Amino acid sequence: MHINGKAKEKATFDAIVIGSGISGGWAAKELAEKGLKTLVLERGRPVKHKNDYPTAQYNPWDLQWRGRRSRDLTEDNPVASRCYAYGEATSHFFVKDADHPYIQEKPFLWIRGYQEGGKSLLWARQVQRWSRYDFEAPLRDGFAVDWPLRYDDLAPWYSHVERFIGVSGNRDGLDTLPDSESLPPFEMNCVEKHLQQSIMDHFPDRNVVIGRCAHLTKPQPIHLQQGRGQCMSRTLCERGCPFGAYFSSNASTLPWAEHTGNMTLRTNAVVHSIIYDEQANRAAGVRVIDAETRETTEYYARVIFVNAATLNTNLILLNSTSQRFPNGLGNDNGLLGKYVAFHNYRGVISATYDGFHDQYYYGRRPTAVMMPAFRNVYKQDMPFKRGYMVFFSASRQGWNRPESRDYLGAELKEKMASPGEWTVYMMMQGETIPKKENHVRLSPDKKDAFGIPQLITSVALNSQAQFATESRA
Repeated sequence: MHINGKAKEKATFDAIVIGSGISGGWAAKELAEKGLKTLVLERGRPVKHKNDYPTAQYNPWDLQWRGRRSRDLTEDNPVASRCYAYGEATSHFFVKDADHPYIQEKPFLWIRGYQEGGKSLLWARQVQRWSRYDFEAPLRDGFAVDWPLRYDDLAPWYSHVERFIGVSGNRDGLDTLPDSESLPPFEMNCVEKHLQQSIMDHFPDRNVVIGRCAHLTKPQPIHLQQGRGQCMSRTLCERGCPFGAYFSSNASTLPWAEHTGNMTLRTNAVVHSIIYDEQANRAAGVRVIDAETRETTEYYARVIFVNAATLNTNLILLNSTSQRFPNGLGNDNGLLGKYVAFHNYRGVISATYDGFHDQYYYGRRPTAVMMPAFRNVYKQDMPFKRGYMVFFSASRQGWNRPESRDYLGAELKEKMASPGEWTVYMMMQGETIPKKENHVRLSPDKKDAFGIPQLITSVALNSQAQFATESRA
């Protein structure tokens, strides 16, 4: 596409950020605060904080299926349906399976949210820091490539982010889980405290703490300046929080960047590829297709941040071909799209607990109790590589427990008036090591609705099948 000099000048910025999710919103905030005229490109529709959360205040009876998935919703979206947050009240924040097809050479769930704010409206909001042992692991255990930085290098940036977003949790003093810049924690209930004590008495190397999450339990001045308020413990977060109580790009970084006067946000902007300037030997701009009109536009900047989440970032770079980079931008070594790794959520257990029948709890806490990694931390002490965290929560079954279905009338009301037994749910979040054969690549013949090659996923041991309930804890 050829445009005249004046038109190109209007399409030129100091920086371009591709994607408006968690990392894209942060890039926009940091760049705009520093005075750079920044263009943010989002392939999805606009979603403004408070105004565009249509189901945020709905009661179950306000929804046709009481918030559950209809059969049609599930059958039409087998991939999206595996996410815990996907349902009648949230489906508008998910990419429908048919809207952006991809080719699963091996079964792999690619959960996507195309809208302003991306998946920051849907994430599980758990923000534990990596420890020094996580950064040292590849060198210590002899696999993959050593990290070029260590925990001490990143610690000030952890603090920088945590103060702005707001993180609840204790300062536990653990070397396996460094302390955050934390707000007051959510509390464990009586059964969780009992399990905490029992586990730590029997296994001194297994610390049990309350999970740290990006929720405002006591908003500080910086959060009030963002227009955000305290968490109400509703656990309706994936509908969009009208209080701005949990961190999202929509409630926090994007409005902050906009208030500087330095950010321009363009939605419905599908990035086709990065423009490479052969003469200058550098990336020079971004080629964009309008999702509604299919018109192609080019934007230019000296700084280009690609924040389109892991797989779409690889897709864009692989599709950014030139004489200098015939196999994708920066892909001289042929490793672009390879070594895909992910969290493993295969370990799940549930149980009932007999006791504490005279006690209950208040609210619906948005985080779980957790045990930081204790396997292969200081040395390789197990036959498998790396370790895992454990998350658990305890609750009392309420009115909707299974046995309530056997009653009607007064008996049903009586059952509903008193809680059932305590149940405990526990899961493991494991690390999978990067393997070259786990990769994504572009289809040579199949394209999406915008003429962009479809992505082929070839990733073995897909543990994401457990994502539907486990990542919520």
